[in-house]
Amino acid sequence: MEHRKWAGCFTELAPLVCYLILWVSIGSVLIGASGEVLGEEPFLLTKTRQQKGTAGQWERIEESARWDPKKTAIIVCDVWDYHHCLNAVRRLDQFAPRLDGLLTAAREQGAVIIHAPSDCMEAYAEHPARRRAMEVSKAPDLPKEIVHWCSKIPSEEEAVYPIDQSDGGEDDDPAEHAQWSAKLASLGRNPALPWKMQSPSIRIDSQSDYLSDQGDEVWNVLRGRGIEHVMLTGVHVNMCVLGRPFGLRQLASHGIDVVLVRDLTDAMYNPKRWPFVDHHKGTQLVIEHIERYVCPTITSDMVMGGEPFQFSLLPSAAVSHAVGGGVEGSPDRLADRLLPATKQWLVRQWPSSWEAMNTDPSYRKAAWYRRALRLPDRSESRSLRLTVRTQPQVRVECWWEGKPLVLQSEAGGTWSASIPEGVRVDGDANLLVLKLDGKQQQWPTATEVALSIGSMQHSLHGAWQVRLGEDPAWTQMPLPAKFGASTDIVVDLRSSSFGKDR
Repeated sequence: MEHRKWAGCFTELAPLVCYLILWVSIGSVLIGASGEVLGEEPFLLTKTRQQKGTAGQWERIEESARWDPKKTAIIVCDVWDYHHCLNAVRRLDQFAPRLDGLLTAAREQGAVIIHAPSDCMEAYAEHPARRRAMEVSKAPDLPKEIVHWCSKIPSEEEAVYPIDQSDGGEDDDPAEHAQWSAKLASLGRNPALPWKMQSPSIRIDSQSDYLSDQGDEVWNVLRGRGIEHVMLTGVHVNMCVLGRPFGLRQLASHGIDVVLVRDLTDAMYNPKRWPFVDHHKGTQLVIEHIERYVCPTITSDMVMGGEPFQFSLLPSAAVSHAVGGGVEGSPDRLADRLLPATKQWLVRQWPSSWEAMNTDPSYRKAAWYRRALRLPDRSESRSLRLTVRTQPQVRVECWWEGKPLVLQSEAGGTWSASIPEGVRVDGDANLLVLKLDGKQQQWPTATEVALSIGSMQHSLHGAWQVRLGEDPAWTQMPLPAKFGASTDIVVDLRSSSFGKDR
């Protein structure tokens, strides 16, 4: 009797016991080799990076990774509703549906989605996703520099930036571009900065997503949600994706496990500029730069299945490759010597002799020089003063952020100017442009250029962009090239190691 009683109990408990055993087994499977408990369906990624082999050639390295979706965020960078470049709009229209599909798939698996359409927060002032981002508590480890644009990180110091984006990167047909600008103006948009919202092709989930274009807010979201991994997608890869406060450089340099979704991005690159390859090749060169010096890359199919996205060639892109002539492979300094300085900005070490710039030594007209500077915070309240020393008879003009400076001429070919406090932008790259005119008697070059910040004097010797001729537009970089300046000409003056007491 007693035996039958216990047998009956076992029969009733057997399903529960089996259920518990099953869940224990599943739990053991979901614990990775590192001991981390993963989500039900981890993102299985193949991260691609590049490193130099023993022969000095770059080699692609692929590494497998398992990311818990609940510890993963996707940041969507500057996928705006309108853009000043018509071809950029066309390319975005091609991959926007795929990008929205990626976000949907990742969201359904528990990933955090952060929409970051810069300069557009006013349109979302009352949006739940915007309020959600603003209400996140400040992270205790908030980096001081996370609020600034980042033009270069230490790993890029020895790199040769792969494309010339100094013209802003527009690759439109001129007639089409004029029509597009007129259309933007008719819509009440500024043709140079027409964006006001994120593209309507990208859905923002009001119940779970975040909206922010601020580096500190994005950092707070990542820390507040326990995010360990970040995928970054959007445009444009050589400017905003790399340099924004929430971009690849900032996240990688502050220890975030970040990757670029390389098939869902685009560059601002004009095939008429060095290295004279078609637009998509120019984008690929920037992606290779990122894989070598910034962070690994992945493709969208690793999250949502299917095949990686591929662009269809625009008509202008199909023509540009034939026009450009194509310098294939990794660019080098030899190639840019082929560029005539009257038609192109060249990167040169300056100040230096005229011959060292590989330029016609008989040239005696105006020469332009420009460089991007990152300065100490305004809170340090220190005066700024520029000093330029030239050969006698050379006339100097100067612009800071596109605004002319009042230069004082001193004995011995020395020129100096105070930089008003209201002109500079704390922490961001400020554009300094010099125009030197030898009046057909002297080489238009200088022997010394320096910037004094308080009692510290910083030599500005190094890489500058150089151009010959006359064009008032050269006093300022086109947008957005101003903010995405080539890493070759960006110098960080916030460290005292760059200066010396006067």
